[in-house]
Amino acid sequence: MRTKTYTLKKEEHFNQILSENSERIQRICRYYNSNTEDQKDMYQEVLVNIWKSLDNFRGDSAISTWVYRVAVNTSLSFTGKTFKQMKLIVNTDTQNLSSILDDESLETKHKEEAQFNQLQNELNQLSVIDKALISLMLEGLSMKEIGDVIGITEPNVKVKIHRIKAQLKTKLTGGVTYEF
Repeated sequence: MRTKTYTLKKEEHFNQILSENSERIQRICRYYNSNTEDQKDMYQEVLVNIWKSLDNFRGDSAISTWVYRVAVNTSLSFTGKTFKQMKLIVNTDTQNLSSILDDESLETKHKEEAQFNQLQNELNQLSVIDKALISLMLEGLSMKEIGDVIGITEPNVKVKIHRIKAQLKTKLTGGVTYEF
């Protein structure tokens, strides 16, 4: 009887996690795979991994941070040997896209689309860890949460993201560096 009660509690907890984080998980899957069917498979794999490791969640971080960690690690594992060629799929309605680009540089739709396409190309040149950092930043996670997900310190996250943004700005401005 104890096992049945425990399983019900675990299932309720899992369903609550799913209801609160489903969209986040789907976005992570979209970031790491452009193929809709692969995204669905990846999403299912994330859910399986959340279920399997739910008993190991210690509460050291927010449950959403832990879910991001499972989702990112699963996504990276799912892509397997091709993860170095993995494309980070960002679309123009991504909420926090302006955290990479300056709002002023998006004055016209044409300029926005051209810059977006160039940004997409540059993002796909990043290393796997840098892609993970950027995808989590686009999700709106704090530097501390990103560090918890990736497994590095908050100051290290800040330095890495600062360097990535500087590198992107340099490339997006044709090698001319501006103070932002």
